[in-house]
Amino acid sequence: MAGRERVMKMSVEQPLWRALAGYRVLTMLYALGLFLSAYDDFARPWVAVAYFAVLGVWTLATLPRVANAASCTKRFLTADLTIALVGIMLTRVADSVERIEAGNATLPSIWTAGSVLAFALKGGWRWAAFASTLVAAANLLHRGSPTRDTVHAVILVWVASIAIGYVVEVARASERTLARALEIEAATRERERLARDIHDSVLQVLAMVQRRGAVIGGEAAELGRLAGEQEVALRTLVSGGLRPPDPALPTPRAADRPADGGPVDLRPLLTPYAGARVSLAEPGAPVPLPSATATELAAAVGAALDNVRQHAGEDARAWILVEDEPDEVIVTVRDDGPGIPEGRLAQAEGEGRLGVALSIRGRLRDIGGTAELVSVPGQGTEVELKVPKENQTARGKAETR
Repeated sequence: MAGRERVMKMSVEQPLWRALAGYRVLTMLYALGLFLSAYDDFARPWVAVAYFAVLGVWTLATLPRVANAASCTKRFLTADLTIALVGIMLTRVADSVERIEAGNATLPSIWTAGSVLAFALKGGWRWAAFASTLVAAANLLHRGSPTRDTVHAVILVWVASIAIGYVVEVARASERTLARALEIEAATRERERLARDIHDSVLQVLAMVQRRGAVIGGEAAELGRLAGEQEVALRTLVSGGLRPPDPALPTPRAADRPADGGPVDLRPLLTPYAGARVSLAEPGAPVPLPSATATELAAAVGAALDNVRQHAGEDARAWILVEDEPDEVIVTVRDDGPGIPEGRLAQAEGEGRLGVALSIRGRLRDIGGTAELVSVPGQGTEVELKVPKENQTARGKAETR
């Protein structure tokens, strides 16, 4: 609401409405002065006196009607234009033929332009064109035959009113855009305020529950672990870690491989893996890869984290690092577990357990990449997944076809 009030204060329309109100009063007095200066030349001056009495009362009484667009109703505009048109046609009754043929002004004179401008301010250039056309027709009927001065006056009113109507339409569109921008700004500030409140209260409570649960042990330890996971997820959301994908890169669900094979942002596919014991470090810009490549690479990261949970224990921590190099994408998964004894992987493959061979190395081989595993007993394990970019564009196009 505050944003809308600010827009109203900066409205382009309000000065125009105030100017129109002043214009109507001044032109009414001007038309009256013209009549009084040539009173003796009128054939039936009493007709003009009656008309000016109505025009003066109407102009002063309807000043609130031209204060803004809301009070300027269609009924008022119709009545106002009718008074202007009647005044033009009554000129042939009140004035002498000689004066009319000489090109003297009509009874309302330039007051009729105020009526047309009211149409322009209320409804834009289309309403202005309609009203100015009626005024032009009335002036031509009054003159009997179009003269140069009459044509010039008609064209001037017609062009000016349409131009003002167009400007008003553009101003209104700009004000709507500004109002929307102010609403978005207000909503953003409110979200920032809520984020500060969450950071100062909820996150601190969750961190305290995690610490106290670890100290107490038992069921409290499990509660503390869950609180720690929620703290990490909420902190990621508040800090903007869950960034939306680039609009130019359609992002699929991790469990639903896209059918079009188009480029996607790798980062949102890795975000679900982050948690209380898994930290994710990623570039600030999108990491585009063909959809199948990104899906398989994310699945390989998931397989590496499964190995961490199975072999390093539930308490082990893991880190995911995403590097977007000019010629390749590198994803590194590292943990702080006990590491893998030398020869253990070869022994596992000989026993028929092919988790690393198929779930990690096999996936990377299928997408043209490589997987390297480095483990030092007592110092954890590091899995480095590399996907070259040179063949990914052609691969994405082939998948699309």
